[in-house]
Amino acid sequence: MDLIDRYLNAVAAQLPQDERADIVAELRDLILSRFEAREEELGRALTEAEQEAILQEIGHPLVVAARYRKGPDSLVGPELFPYWLFGVKAGLLILLVVQSITLFIHLVAGPADAGHSITQAVHGFFGSALTLIGAATVAAAAAEHYGWRPKWLTHWRVKDLGAFGLADPAAWGAAVAGTETAKATWTPRARAKSWPGGDHLFSLLATGLFLLWWVGLIHLPALGQLALRGEDATVTGAPIWTTLFLPILTYGLIRMSIDLDGLFRPHAVRMRAVGEAALAAAGLWLTWTIFQAGHWFTLEQGGQTARIAGDWLMLDFHRLRGLGDGPRDLAGVARTLSLVSVWVLAIGAISLAWKMIANLWRAARAA
Repeated sequence: MDLIDRYLNAVAAQLPQDERADIVAELRDLILSRFEAREEELGRALTEAEQEAILQEIGHPLVVAARYRKGPDSLVGPELFPYWLFGVKAGLLILLVVQSITLFIHLVAGPADAGHSITQAVHGFFGSALTLIGAATVAAAAAEHYGWRPKWLTHWRVKDLGAFGLADPAAWGAAVAGTETAKATWTPRARAKSWPGGDHLFSLLATGLFLLWWVGLIHLPALGQLALRGEDATVTGAPIWTTLFLPILTYGLIRMSIDLDGLFRPHAVRMRAVGEAALAAAGLWLTWTIFQAGHWFTLEQGGQTARIAGDWLMLDFHRLRGLGDGPRDLAGVARTLSLVSVWVLAIGAISLAWKMIANLWRAARAA
């Protein structure tokens, strides 16, 4: 088999069956004409090295075959790439927050194993990040291949672009520094003027990520383990979470629907304020039900168990000031996490109550 046949066979293997013969014949004519022109120039037959050089000029078989292939030339084309990049950045930010919270809990539980906890957090972040990037790439590749273009991608307005500044890390530093440029684009009031629905974007992403974990489509093994004195303690949920599985799932889906409405109908203020108030009331009920259960998680290590549980008596500032001063055994860590859980639920309830009142007021003013 000569070099031309070997080259054409490599190209043909990458081509569709119904077009292969015609394309190979066209390429053969091109190659032979190049060979003949070069032979006339030299006045002699080409050596194998000279033939190889001409074939290399024509291009690698994979590249040549791609010129004839129908469809996109890349997984994420130049039109979709900016949207893919923004989605990946937003998702990575949410994952970073989740892993940071998990790391904080682990450090509170077992400071003697801080290095192990940090390593677990880093591994968990990168594993989840690779999954996120892979899922985003598959979705973008499917859209590229089939020519799908969501309406929001092709129909947009300049005044709706304010929230996309959230993807600029330089703006984060400027916002922290308090520069005028950052204030002009990052303050809630400025964002509300540029895109009233922009505040719903990260809420939608965060809630979606939580629901994927809630239904078991995303696994975060680090949440089920606590490192205590070199030995992992298993964390299991109390029966209250099974009882509230559907209510919490419903709450999250309604949260996402309100955020979607805020993205696509940012000026429908009154209707959305009523929905936010009702959702906050539902959140208050969920928070109260969880608090009333009194038992939220169970720690198990070496055959011993300890409950993460609490009541009204833990809402005591004297106890809060002593947070982390207790022993680092299983029972001590459970007491510390119980106190944290009680205060988180209490602060969450106050926040939801305030949100309900604020949205009722907003709905009344918009009437």
